[in-house]
Amino acid sequence: MSPTIDLGAFLRSRRSRLQPADVALPDFGGHRRVAGLRREEIAQLAGVSVDYYTRMEQGRVANPSELVLDSLARALRLSEDETRHLRRLAQPRPATRRTPRTARTEQQHVRPMLRRLLDELRDVPAMVMGRRMDVLAWNAAASALLGDFATRRAAERNIPRITFLDPAARELYADWTACARENVAYLQLEAGRYPDDPQLAGLIGELSMKSQDFRRWWAEQPVQDKTSGVKRFHHPVVGDLDLTYETLRSTEDPEQALITYTAEPRTPSHDALHMLLAWAAPTGPVPSRPAP
Repeated sequence: MSPTIDLGAFLRSRRSRLQPADVALPDFGGHRRVAGLRREEIAQLAGVSVDYYTRMEQGRVANPSELVLDSLARALRLSEDETRHLRRLAQPRPATRRTPRTARTEQQHVRPMLRRLLDELRDVPAMVMGRRMDVLAWNAAASALLGDFATRRAAERNIPRITFLDPAARELYADWTACARENVAYLQLEAGRYPDDPQLAGLIGELSMKSQDFRRWWAEQPVQDKTSGVKRFHHPVVGDLDLTYETLRSTEDPEQALITYTAEPRTPSHDALHMLLAWAAPTGPVPSRPAP
């Protein structure tokens, strides 16, 4: 996952999704040899030379200025997440004594504060997500909703791996395609943050080999952070659920996030969620489950 190669692929993917009408450029008709805008058109919109932009797509520009990157972001109509991703790819951080490769291979341990929160959230499905979307810990409510992570080997407790490779996930997520594409977009963001992470490279390689859907969507270079939204479930016990998820990150350790699922009060989903939790309730208090 070379940053220069990823930069070119990312720029080409964003250029290909735009049409002249999207950016108020005249379209004189005729056949376009490539999808989307031409390099000359992006260069014109960004106020750079065609040669300079071409070299950027080819990975032959070292550390372009913030001004150029901001201009390209506007020309390509990038979102905030995509703009941050562009900067990471174009201006990779210099290596430090504690190299990214070394840092990314260390085992993560759940922060004590997050573990306490999991134990307190008995009526709210919640889990702690780490690097590469690994599930580091979860509560009993999350097991009732998403399946018991304790039955999986530690290496298999990974959200994208479950989503793409476990057939049960296609039944659980009512809009499986949307959930799966969100996972791809977040992994793309992770790849920009940590281009030298061997475990991330291995995960992406495995999913690319085993899932045609993942391979196709990865090639589109989507980028989106995991924040909040609504997920629709078709649970085998209680049926349909529309739940709001929130991703809470600590500024002290942004590589771990607490993810919660809640239902709007006085809705069928709220009733179904409480029915599910009552059905799965243990006879005594059960602490959160960490990944061993």
